[in-house]
Amino acid sequence: MSEDELGRAAADGLQHARQAGRYLAELTGREPGGVVWLEAAEDGWQVGIEVVEERRVPSANDIIAIYEIRLAADGGLLSVRRTRRYYRSSMEDWT
Repeated sequence: MSEDELGRAAADGLQHARQAGRYLAELTGREPGGVVWLEAAEDGWQVGIEVVEERRVPSANDIIAIYEIRLAADGGLLSVRRTRRYYRSSMEDWT
């Protein structure tokens, strides 16, 4: 892949990640926290986004969710699903 192609692919991925965040905010009413994965797929893009679902005191007890958003190549929404929920303080999956 040439440098120009790589740059276009990165810009396309960034645009789709932003679109996925907008869809998620509209559907859940919650502000996306950050992208945890972005992957090109045969039919478009898959984006994993972290969201604070419940704020608690102390914040270590916040409940965080990860949503997987699948987008078509043109940016259209294909699917949304919550794949995981956990406490912010959870040490699970740390490497």
